[in-house]
Amino acid sequence: MPAPVRSNRAYRNVARIVRPFLFAVTRRDWRGGENMPKDRGFIAAGNHMTNIDPLTFAHYLYDHGFAPKILAKSSLFPIPILGPTLRATGQIPVYRNTAEAGKSLQAAVAALEAGECVAVFPEGTLTREPDLWPMAGKTGVARLALTTRAPVIPIAQWGPQDLLGRYKKLFKPFPRKKVTVVAGPPVDLSDLYDRPQDTVVLREATERVMAAITALLEDIRGEKAPTERFVWRSTDGGAR
Repeated sequence: MPAPVRSNRAYRNVARIVRPFLFAVTRRDWRGGENMPKDRGFIAAGNHMTNIDPLTFAHYLYDHGFAPKILAKSSLFPIPILGPTLRATGQIPVYRNTAEAGKSLQAAVAALEAGECVAVFPEGTLTREPDLWPMAGKTGVARLALTTRAPVIPIAQWGPQDLLGRYKKLFKPFPRKKVTVVAGPPVDLSDLYDRPQDTVVLREATERVMAAITALLEDIRGEKAPTERFVWRSTDGGAR
């Protein structure tokens, strides 16, 4: 298949290695590609269960014609080989709780205005929900969406956790694992665009995105998620 129009040489070289590997270890059930706009930048928002699901997420987007710019934690960028690869393919570092935190938003806004697909995991880290349901999201996706008014496409995936469990080190490639990825229609945030980006508005927008992702995951799993959104609290009692 042809590479996405917006993919650079480094992106295409990485794809030549990663795609055959993922084809070898997964059976793909991909749906909803028609919901992703071809004529403008958009935000792809997904659930996050395991350290390998950014690869399956990117695989889905890449093979639908998009070279996603993924918001990735800044601690990954100094790692040998991985860091240079992230930079070469245009991934966006997220500087959490630092004076540089605003740079992530600026870079993501610029990418969207340039017509790129910006991929985010609104939970900000692997879900701590015991049964791998999406937990409460952070407001970064809301700030990005309300600032740019770019469409937010909710995407749910299920199956990567069978390749690599949450916080596990043992990779289980065989037998091939079924990976289901489904994109839904854009989340409607239009009534929030002209309101001040205060805590109430940001939380409302974030929860709409998380609810859309959760609904897709319920359909994939054939189960109902808990009625209350899981909120991860650190050992000092602070909500995350």
